[in-house]
Amino acid sequence: MNTRERETADPPTTVSRSTDLIELLRPTHWIKNVVVFAAPAAGLKLSSPTALGQTLLAFVAFCLASSSVYAINDAVDREADAKHPTKRHRPVARGAIRPLTAVLVAAVLIAVALLTTALLLNRGVTTVLAVYFGLTLAYTLALKRRVILDVIVVALGFVLRAWAGALAVGVPASDWLMACVFTLCLFMGFGKRRCEVVMLGNEEDARQHRRTLVRYTPDLLTHLITVSAGIAVITFLLYTLDTAGHPSPFHKEHLFFTLPIVVYGIFRFAMVTELGLYSGPTEIVFRDRALMVAIIVWAACALVIAYQVPLFGPEGLTRFFVNK
Repeated sequence: MNTRERETADPPTTVSRSTDLIELLRPTHWIKNVVVFAAPAAGLKLSSPTALGQTLLAFVAFCLASSSVYAINDAVDREADAKHPTKRHRPVARGAIRPLTAVLVAAVLIAVALLTTALLLNRGVTTVLAVYFGLTLAYTLALKRRVILDVIVVALGFVLRAWAGALAVGVPASDWLMACVFTLCLFMGFGKRRCEVVMLGNEEDARQHRRTLVRYTPDLLTHLITVSAGIAVITFLLYTLDTAGHPSPFHKEHLFFTLPIVVYGIFRFAMVTELGLYSGPTEIVFRDRALMVAIIVWAACALVIAYQVPLFGPEGLTRFFVNK
């Protein structure tokens, strides 16, 4: 029985169509949008129900917007994805969803996202969301074919997410916090290119899937990953030690003591990308247990540092390090 006869004999069910639609939206990639919480968390705003609700709305809006871009990307890249070892299973690449349907779904999603921010948040968040969508759409249609610029554009998308979170709750967007987001995402972006190069294995497969991968040689990627990792660590240090810029509601300088965890997490991520076991940063974060533990431990330490005054009194953690 050929493919056409099989489709006629076994038409797709409602359940299978719903599963394909959910897969098109890539909900597992929504974890990338937690960057929206960065500025509200740094400003200690998440303990307020109102601010938490506003941040959650911004998070949902960016989930819808990112899914919109994913749907358009799958429609545009369906032929290249069909030749990729894992992306060929995506619903558009395997023919479960038509390209036109994917584009229509994308249009509905971005419209809902923009209306959500316009009606329930503020003009600033709506503007940043629109810029994010335009930037990622430009990436999908053209910029991803530009070596190095492609990763920079992806990193800027995360900066826009973080900026929107700050605007949603009305806290200042710390310059060094935005720099931390940019440099860390730059490092992870080059790591993703490393994963793709290792997974595809040969130049011809790399050229068919993403033409820029041919120019991302292993030596170049090693250099870019090394440099961006160093810049990310230094930027984190500057963020923790800079108290002259935007005032922090907690002893931000105590984040300096989490440096070993940050260094371990970055180095662990770099090591895992060399193995070529995962398709990208999202899968690495979800499936590499050691990295996940490092993230959880850092988050726990950051929470203790941020709320040290309620936990340990007016002097906070300082009482443990200063001789009286």
